[in-house]
Amino acid sequence: MRDTLVLNASFEPLSTVTLNRAVVLVLQDKAVVEQSHPALRVRAAAVDLPVPRVIRLCRYVRVPFRRQAPWSRRGVLVRDQHRCAYCGRRATTVDHVVPKSHGGADSWLNTVASCADDNHRKADRTPEQAGMPLLHEPFVPSPAEAMLLGLRSGERDALPDWLSAQSAA
Repeated sequence: MRDTLVLNASFEPLSTVTLNRAVVLVLQDKAVVEQSHPALRVRAAAVDLPVPRVIRLCRYVRVPFRRQAPWSRRGVLVRDQHRCAYCGRRATTVDHVVPKSHGGADSWLNTVASCADDNHRKADRTPEQAGMPLLHEPFVPSPAEAMLLGLRSGERDALPDWLSAQSAA
């Protein structure tokens, strides 16, 4: 089961938490369930509530401004929807546009999802040197976009329509 998305009182995405933590926040009246799994419930002696997918905090939490989402291999694969930047097939690896041996960094703008065949074929060269143009340019997702992309990657329709529309704006 995927983690639960936590929204601030203003409906801004904050983070994800485990199911146990989400249930505790709801039981302590610190959060309310905004969306739940349709057929799943958490049951105990004195508890019966839907399994939360999305919860919203009852009180607004100030969060320090974060300009950029932290880079990760998993993040690159999710950002590129597990599609190879060179051929469009299923990607399982991350390729450096400018190879690390040529000074390329582990960064959002220098990495793309790649299938193993194309990653091996490109080898220690730039896409231009290898004659392998990128199908799309890498970009830096905002912290909120990175979190929402991560949630979407596992479940179809994991987010309510109103939240998906907010993240696209």
